[in-house]
Amino acid sequence: MLKKVGILANGGDVSGFNAVIRAIVKTAENHNVECYGIIDGYNGLLKKDFELLSTAANGEAIGILPKGGSIIGSSTNANLFNYKIQNEDGSVEYKDMSDKAIENIKEFGFDCIFTLGGDGTQKSARDFATKGVNVIGVPKTIDNDVACTDITFGYNTAVSVAMEALDRLHTTGATHHRIMVLEVMGRYAGWIALEAAIAGGADVALIPEIPYDINRVAEKINNRRKRGKNFSVVVVAEGAKPKGGEITIMGTRDNGTGVDNTRLGGIGQVLAKQLEQITGLEARNTTLGYMQRGGTPTAFDRVLSTKYGTKAMELALEGKFGTLAIIKNGKLDSVSLEEVVGNNKRIGAVSGNTEESNLRKVTMDDDLIKTARNIGINLGD
Repeated sequence: MLKKVGILANGGDVSGFNAVIRAIVKTAENHNVECYGIIDGYNGLLKKDFELLSTAANGEAIGILPKGGSIIGSSTNANLFNYKIQNEDGSVEYKDMSDKAIENIKEFGFDCIFTLGGDGTQKSARDFATKGVNVIGVPKTIDNDVACTDITFGYNTAVSVAMEALDRLHTTGATHHRIMVLEVMGRYAGWIALEAAIAGGADVALIPEIPYDINRVAEKINNRRKRGKNFSVVVVAEGAKPKGGEITIMGTRDNGTGVDNTRLGGIGQVLAKQLEQITGLEARNTTLGYMQRGGTPTAFDRVLSTKYGTKAMELALEGKFGTLAIIKNGKLDSVSLEEVVGNNKRIGAVSGNTEESNLRKVTMDDDLIKTARNIGINLGD
């Protein structure tokens, strides 16, 4: 019987974190289960930083449905199976601190830990499950690349922000007869770029799944100019790359071997410069960046997050641990975390753009690809 559960939010922030937290807390309260926020993601498990969450008067979970961010914080570099430790002499080493976290879980009496996060977060959740911890995952990321689910919370809001940016760039491009490039997030998946391009009326959408030919993109722009359209709007995913080329990166981080240390970004500026040289039109790049992560969630994300939160709590009450709450064919469901991580089985192994990682990417038979091509969006191929 459940008496006490913990909730942690991990990875980059998204709109919808708080809606999930609220849904878990409200559902738990209906079954007399205490909820605690684990502060700053997996770091909180190590530091025993737990805070009671309640929807009672003046409770921490009151009025949080429309709020962006996470009231319990988050962390982007807390792989407890390969944890970065700064020594007094300034040296850095990496240690497996998972046993200490498990000791803290047992000492505090958590019956279940809810992990709100993307592929890396759920990889760690699966690793904890392997070591006997009762965990249930909730799929979070603006990138929409978590395996086994049709959609992640936070994604719809990010697409909506990108769409609004495209609406604004259209008027500027038309006024000054320019090529307007918008670089969006998405890591190694093109979901944001593709859906935003359709919703925002872009002329070109470049995604990681389809290496692009810059000359085909320029041809699209020149053909528009021949028809009297002296501006074009291009959306490019941060993980897009040219045929035979590499992904553009801003640099790397040093967070150990258990996380993806690559910092993507910069392709928009590269693309704008190339297109300006080839077409002779002025080109400007806008990198949307963290605007896609923050702010009030859309109505869609509020409802989706609430559905995910209630489903996660239902799974816990039913004792279905080691699972991820998912949406499949429009219906709430669950799947084993083992299936979510795919072939990435080694405990503490990195999640990200590796052969073992089980990221959900855009496939060539996806309806979004077909729709984009049918309405004349150039995909760079």
